[in-house]
Amino acid sequence: MNTNARSNRKQDIRQERETLILRAAEKVFAEAGFGGATMQLIADMAGLPKANLHYYFPTKEALYRQVVQNIFQIWLHAADVFDSADGPAEGIGAYIDAKMEISRTHTDGSKVWASEVMHGAPVIQDYLETTLAEWTDGRIKVIQRWIDQGRMAPVNPRHLLYMLWATTQHYADFGHQIETLNKGKPLNRAQWAEAKASVKQIILAGIGITRDTAA
Repeated sequence: MNTNARSNRKQDIRQERETLILRAAEKVFAEAGFGGATMQLIADMAGLPKANLHYYFPTKEALYRQVVQNIFQIWLHAADVFDSADGPAEGIGAYIDAKMEISRTHTDGSKVWASEVMHGAPVIQDYLETTLAEWTDGRIKVIQRWIDQGRMAPVNPRHLLYMLWATTQHYADFGHQIETLNKGKPLNRAQWAEAKASVKQIILAGIGITRDTAA
């Protein structure tokens, strides 16, 4: 095996282990919170020696911040539709779809974020004050432009965003409650599709966009 091949293999192994560690950390932090989680618990969940975790992430806080940053980057990517959409029906509708899908596929990450914020964001307050604040201001400007163009009802953009977050993330953060009310079973694909359609219909109608105008 030549030098480049060995280097590529090492990089692949590193990426695989980081992914394994982050997935395990996401689950442990979601279940135990930052205070209750330990590097040993995460190592056990990942099936790796504890020393491996410290090699990739020297402290629990560093690992925690990476988990939080990962879910936030996924949410940021979901919001790309705001910048490329023709109007509020397409932009907000696609954003709801994307956020609901994230709640389906990244349940633990959403729970980690929710728990952190509900406890006053002791670890990521700086992140909220910078990255999240800047992102929110940018989306507010897009929504306000649509309002100024008369393409949707004159609602408060900030509170519209809060409603979108609360509604879509409910399906992750309160997944156990939803499962219990669904006869003890997780929502199947058809039920997820129905949930997305219902949330879009209710919210879009609330901002003055009917099916006819959205078509």
